[in-house]
Amino acid sequence: MKNRAAASGEVTQAAKRRFLIRLVAVLCGGMFLDGYILGIIGTVISRVSDDLGFTPLWEGLTVAAALIGIFVGSPLGGWAADKFGRKPLFMIDISLFVIASAAQFFVDGPAQLFVVRLLMGIAIGAEYSVGWPLMSEFAPARLRGRLLGLSLIAFYVGFMVAFIVGYVLNNSTDLGWRFILGTSTFLAVVLLLARLGLPESPRWLWNVGRRDEAHDIAHRYMENPEDMNDVEHEDTRKGSFGMLFSRQYWRATTFISVFWFCAVTPYFAIATFAESVLEGYGLTSGLAGAVLLSALATAGVTVTVLLVDTLGRRVLTVPTQWLCAAVLAVIGLWTGAPPMVVLTLFLVFSFFNAGYNTLTGIYPGEVLPTEIRGLGTGFAAAFSRIGAALGTFLLPWSIENLGTGTTMLIAAGLAAVGAGVSQALAPETKGMNLSESAAGFAH
Repeated sequence: MKNRAAASGEVTQAAKRRFLIRLVAVLCGGMFLDGYILGIIGTVISRVSDDLGFTPLWEGLTVAAALIGIFVGSPLGGWAADKFGRKPLFMIDISLFVIASAAQFFVDGPAQLFVVRLLMGIAIGAEYSVGWPLMSEFAPARLRGRLLGLSLIAFYVGFMVAFIVGYVLNNSTDLGWRFILGTSTFLAVVLLLARLGLPESPRWLWNVGRRDEAHDIAHRYMENPEDMNDVEHEDTRKGSFGMLFSRQYWRATTFISVFWFCAVTPYFAIATFAESVLEGYGLTSGLAGAVLLSALATAGVTVTVLLVDTLGRRVLTVPTQWLCAAVLAVIGLWTGAPPMVVLTLFLVFSFFNAGYNTLTGIYPGEVLPTEIRGLGTGFAAAFSRIGAALGTFLLPWSIENLGTGTTMLIAAGLAAVGAGVSQALAPETKGMNLSESAAGFAH
């Protein structure tokens, strides 16, 4: 009997681990798609522009379309995830993505391509608002930072893979740009199937008063007894948009929104147009440099993921932002720097910027309570994408009209603002359960 019980216990723990691995995999898949669709457009935009007769305005709008969609989809998805649950939104967003991504095979005009990529962005925005909260609500406290951070590795890998796929398909095949853009559909279909049957968040269930279901799911899927017990510390109250700016949570909302905005704006602007930016500094192989920047970014996220549950959040958030601000300032001021020096500085920026960008996927789930976790994550994601869309849209104009040096100094200023806000407001949440980390920032 004892051996059978032990065996049963081992099977149960093994099943819980398999579930956690599955959840991480499908969340990472969604983030991979985000990086992929934002990267792949940069590899074919010149072909698209020639084929569809783009004006500079349409080119900028098409590149920024997914980012604009994220701005719309993040708060809507967050509101819906807090109101109707994580599980249905997790299926709806990937279904919308599949439909919109497949439509790329058939577009024949600038407006159609813009709308399709806008819808893809809306789906990805909803993914931010439901995926990270769902992961934070199931993950063991001791591993939560690492598991959430893995999704950011997936994002940067997706961005890098998009450059590689775009380069290979553009230069080694006769495939059209529609097929190259539409390659995101194949992975999206796999993800849709992999998400079937995932459970609802026990914390959300407890928060809305469905305590028996919450208790059953927590004991079926959560490994750590302390995490299971913490579910029962959830408040039973409805969230609202106004709570984000209440006396309890305005600091948390301000921190995650401004930090995220200042982290992604320089990254998206530089990474999307990396080839032309690097060529502007005299590097003859801008595309190779762009792929190298993506590779260093991936390495930066990986190192952060490995260290975040050991060193903590603040030490990986604050100093690295100051460093990136300094690096961008040097690039902006040293206009006559040798090309290899410029490339080295950009690589340093890419590595450390990606590192603290990892925390943008960790902090929101930890500093906000369950009733506004989706909404708050969605608001911060939307706010960040204002900067990302503006940066992507305005970078070509800024380089042409203000010069590359001034453009890099503006980017340095944004990084410095993010560093200052984080210096003042970033909390340490390493190893805390969710009730503890959210309550700690509320006081």
